[in-house]
Amino acid sequence: MHPAFSVLFFTVLSGAGYGLMILLVIGHLTGLSQLQDGGVLLTAGILSFILIAIGLLCSMGHLANPKNAWRAFNRFKTSWLSREGVFAIAFFPFALIYLGGIWSNGADAGGIFTLAGIIAAVLAIVTLFCTSMIYASLKTIRQWNTSLTPVNYISLGLMSGSLLLAAIQGSVSGGLSTVLYQLALALVVLGAIAKIIYLFWIGKPAGSTINTATGFTQASVRLLDQGHTSNGFLNNEFGYTVEANKLVMLRLLMLAMAFIVPFLLLLTANSNLIVFAAIIAIAGLLVERWLFFAEARHVVRLFHGDQQT
Repeated sequence: MHPAFSVLFFTVLSGAGYGLMILLVIGHLTGLSQLQDGGVLLTAGILSFILIAIGLLCSMGHLANPKNAWRAFNRFKTSWLSREGVFAIAFFPFALIYLGGIWSNGADAGGIFTLAGIIAAVLAIVTLFCTSMIYASLKTIRQWNTSLTPVNYISLGLMSGSLLLAAIQGSVSGGLSTVLYQLALALVVLGAIAKIIYLFWIGKPAGSTINTATGFTQASVRLLDQGHTSNGFLNNEFGYTVEANKLVMLRLLMLAMAFIVPFLLLLTANSNLIVFAAIIAIAGLLVERWLFFAEARHVVRLFHGDQQT
């Protein structure tokens, strides 16, 4: 599949924003002492809000006619894209009420503000899940049609959110929280494990072949017509191919930037270096998301000569 940069920025930035809000609300409302500082809560909450807003705006860039984006909300019962849009929009008022309570009353804001925070956190994780299911529900793309897709989207969103939360708390408070530091370490390890399992899974020979598509499974099948060769939509979007050695190099770069370097920087327990860890991890996740699309193989490629998807 052809990676669209608007979608890459949308999924990575909004994922980090949702992950940050989820962890922020949980830590605040469970009484974690390091998250009872109004300055930390407001800074993290506003950053979460901005990342999500920028991500959603980026998603508009993938539309041929952005002014018709409202039509995506019409198919809530059948479309994961529609559900994602509805839950994403519903998130904003509750997040604003929660942050408004912190701004006016500090970390002690309760009542309706606490309820709004809980609803915002729930909507955040539901929206993350809906985003992942847009891809996981596509049976025509084997690399996406797996439960590993939502596991990766949610785990990587929480991982990037935890790095941002640790960086903000350490910078604003002047001292890094041991709990948030350990949480970030654990989520980086969890994210790396989930991604490596996914990479091994998509590398296993599986999926449709020319033989299974035609039903002739007892002998080899050769295509006499390999579809259109001009630069049409199917060729550009579904026929996107990257050299194997380039994919290997990008995988190594992704693993280093998204997981290894942030993990090593976290081990220093230095607030300033954790800011860099968060930035590098998000850059690495942009590479991860590019690979997620570039390594996907749509079954329509069989008609254009691919032996297996």
